[in-house]
Amino acid sequence: MNSFKHNNKSRVFARSLLALSISSSLYGGVAIAAEEQMVEEVVVTGIRASVQRAMDVKRNAAGVVDAISAEDMGKFPDTNLAESLQRITGVSISRSNGEGSQITVRGFGGSNNMVTLNGRTLPSGGSTAAYGGGTIGRAFDFGNLASESVKAVEVYKTGKASVATGGIGATVNIITNKPIETDGLVGTVGGKLVNDSTNERGDDITPELSGLVSFANDDQTLGVSLSASHQVRDSGQSGLTENNWNIRQWVTPGQPGSLSTLNSAEIINPPEVGQLYALPNDLRYHFVDNHRERNNAQLTLQFKPTEKLLGTLDYTYAENQIEEARGDKTVWLQGNITKIVFDKNPDVAGPLSLEQAWNFPKDNSYAQTSGNVTNTLKSLGVNLEFEATDRLTLMVDAHDSELEGGPEEAYGSAVRSGMAVAIGSYTTFDFSKKLPQVTNLINDSVKGNSNGIADIGDVSSTVFDFTYARQKMDVSQVKFDAKYEFDSFILEGGVETRNMQSAQQQSSWQKQGGGNSVAFPMDIPDELIENYNYVGGFDDFNTAGYQTDGFRADAVKLAEWGAATYGAKAAVPWGVAYNPNFSTNTIIEEETAAAYVQFGFESELFSRPVNLLAGVRYETTDVASSNSMLVPTEVTWTDNNDFLLVRSTTPTMYAQKSDYDNLLPSVDFDIALTSEIKARASYSTTISRAGYGNLTSGATISATGGLNQPTGLGGQPVASSQNPALLPLESDNFDVSVEYYFDDASYVSIGFFEKHVENFIGSEQVYENHFGLLDATAGPRAQQAAAALQAINQPVTEDSLFVMTAILDNPQDFPNGAADFKTPAQDPTFWGSVATKYDISPEAGDPELLYLTTKPINNKEAKINGVELAAQHFFGESGFGIQGNYTIVNGDIGYNNASPTNITQFALTGLSDTANLVLMYENEVLQARVAYNWRDAYLAGYTSSNPTYVEDYAQIDMNVSYEVTDNITLSFEGLNLTGEDSRAHGRTELLVWNIYDLGPRYQLGARYDF
Repeated sequence: MNSFKHNNKSRVFARSLLALSISSSLYGGVAIAAEEQMVEEVVVTGIRASVQRAMDVKRNAAGVVDAISAEDMGKFPDTNLAESLQRITGVSISRSNGEGSQITVRGFGGSNNMVTLNGRTLPSGGSTAAYGGGTIGRAFDFGNLASESVKAVEVYKTGKASVATGGIGATVNIITNKPIETDGLVGTVGGKLVNDSTNERGDDITPELSGLVSFANDDQTLGVSLSASHQVRDSGQSGLTENNWNIRQWVTPGQPGSLSTLNSAEIINPPEVGQLYALPNDLRYHFVDNHRERNNAQLTLQFKPTEKLLGTLDYTYAENQIEEARGDKTVWLQGNITKIVFDKNPDVAGPLSLEQAWNFPKDNSYAQTSGNVTNTLKSLGVNLEFEATDRLTLMVDAHDSELEGGPEEAYGSAVRSGMAVAIGSYTTFDFSKKLPQVTNLINDSVKGNSNGIADIGDVSSTVFDFTYARQKMDVSQVKFDAKYEFDSFILEGGVETRNMQSAQQQSSWQKQGGGNSVAFPMDIPDELIENYNYVGGFDDFNTAGYQTDGFRADAVKLAEWGAATYGAKAAVPWGVAYNPNFSTNTIIEEETAAAYVQFGFESELFSRPVNLLAGVRYETTDVASSNSMLVPTEVTWTDNNDFLLVRSTTPTMYAQKSDYDNLLPSVDFDIALTSEIKARASYSTTISRAGYGNLTSGATISATGGLNQPTGLGGQPVASSQNPALLPLESDNFDVSVEYYFDDASYVSIGFFEKHVENFIGSEQVYENHFGLLDATAGPRAQQAAAALQAINQPVTEDSLFVMTAILDNPQDFPNGAADFKTPAQDPTFWGSVATKYDISPEAGDPELLYLTTKPINNKEAKINGVELAAQHFFGESGFGIQGNYTIVNGDIGYNNASPTNITQFALTGLSDTANLVLMYENEVLQARVAYNWRDAYLAGYTSSNPTYVEDYAQIDMNVSYEVTDNITLSFEGLNLTGEDSRAHGRTELLVWNIYDLGPRYQLGARYDF
């Protein structure tokens, strides 16, 4: 570059600097093309060429930028973009069903990273098939996009005035192929056979087809490209989950405030008085069968009638269809503890094992769920670049994009068909094992077939649940940018408007079958049920001695049987369908206007070349949130600790508006200390907006009325409300790094970063009544029932209190009042029959339910800092190469595992060290790559009661390709070769949340280039 005259030097510099500084904000492909032309890079294929191009992006960028480049057209390194991004320093991923889903950058999760497609903001959210769930978050799910049409992915870790806001962690720009850069007609067609070793019920081999064709005329004034892909994947999952860990302070058994169920229990290693201890709600094993079909397509048209004007029109389509079948074997812990062995953890004493006995057979659940969702992304965009003069370039870019996720089936998003066997008489939980174990003694003489074993003849129906969730997000964005090149510096500015609308509809519906307490034993026809071993899929665990009895069924067929059998008895419309009266209908509108200016120049400092890029961005945002909801009218007490929230039949609207603005400066400086060593320093202020779920209006109460225990026995109703007036997180970012480029594809680097973040979203908890709801469990009737039990020397438990209250509430059926009460020893079926027949509704005179309501507020600050180490080297002409990186991330606020649950906590989530190591080899016909990825344990989320720590995880992937001819290539890929599993726990490692037994995935492919 020093060989140019001064004017040319500054002009070339301007193009070089701006190429990377605006590739996210304007149109990625154009900028990358300009950068490649500037350095006169010869595009070659292969692993070495792709990592060299990525290194060039890093080296020539203004600020801290990392990139991944395709080896050739239609040949991105991984079939999943998230799994490619995890190779980048400081980037880690979360997985869904063993596949990369969302990214975390420098400790900030998916909702705090901006994802753009060719510089355009992508809609986020969508739905999941699991339990019919949905999300209106800001995190983009990379599982929706195939990689065949992706040319490169850039990760911008420092902010720039020209880049749209939204990413404190990073802005990730996905760059697709541009046809006008093609020489004539070229294309590629490929196919893969995919085998997921976790699959149980689907096809063992599923197809993946892709193709890309690109054409440009001889003058390269007209270009057109079309890419398409189709993928089918069948997979399975065996897992263990815990519904909740109840964290309490230890009180001497028998004293006020102690658990009544422990008064006569054998307690080994009891906690100290006042120490925290944990009891589980349940233990459940589950299976999941997944079926996914993903279809992607992209059409791009480019027209360059003169050297001064380039127009691009593109359309992107991505459809992801997911079907899920799930079964849960659940054993509940509901008191009657006879023995418990605690560990000696000083923070929270956890149960190594515990045992419970029943005076009458207790239900064990086998709920079966069928879920489905289709997420569809559509994006139409146009870009015009006009070189008005030799110095002035104008660009306008506009797009309209939408992402919609919802069900295709008549039953809605999910139907859960309840099955149970009321035959448990004594249960043992063992949490000391690698895979916790639950063992039941069987008594099927009361509500079973009396053969002494758990079999199909004992299975009964309970309730049928239907859920519906649909999300739709629309983004329209228009940007205008201008760039003027002076002799010694460049000046750039622009304006932008971005409008987003997010809508979410939800409903839930519960229809009675055999009842919560198995009112109609053994009612399901045997032909609808099959035997199933729920621990049989845990290949990586020793399950010798575990009970193998279990049952599964088709949830839809079971619901159809339930509709035919119990529909006429129900007081609600019946049928296998969701409730069309939405309990939640939320719309959030966000309008953003922005303007920016930035300049850059090249000079010398101490006779060394330096670059400076500085700018400022101003944004103003208006938020409008509305929620049309079915208002809760009653919390019905249906059984011991079972409650049902009743809603109105007509919706009520809640609405709120807010606004805010931000001034965001940025400075990037670099100096070439030698021809091989570059040092950088950057400062920027960036923001990340609150998740859409935090911006809704109106209070939220669960389907159980926010209760899981009578308030008279210590139960605390809980609710949540959101806050449309939340401000965005604002971070002051500091980066310093040094990079040593010692060969054409080799470098080492070290970088330090620190982020000072304000407006973190914490929470406050206040006691509030919502919607005038009353409490039947603490009113005069419940108090009278408790006194009556004490008068006959019966313990006041959840079961006995409900039964006695129901007796006193129905004098027409129990004329003798409390004298009609029977203990399980007197009549084992009495309590169950009362629970099935009677519900207790609140009435005048009952107290108001005071909900402990959690609300998000901007009340926290935190600092995050870290170190990034990276290296890349190819060993001469041997064909061997190596890549490696290690990231250390630290935060100044963590979760206090020993803190009581009544103290509101704030902690930084997602912080973890990460490491990658990639070994590469290639010659003229063979390419091979082995990649090791590791992420340390991290805090994924938390409440005041419980944190969720995801334990450290490492995975080894590999791929090999062989060029049979110049046009035909065969390939083989293996993901998670060692079948690593995942595990998450609560306050201590003993308090397991989930365990997932994962397995390898293999892909055999062929590719034809022309």
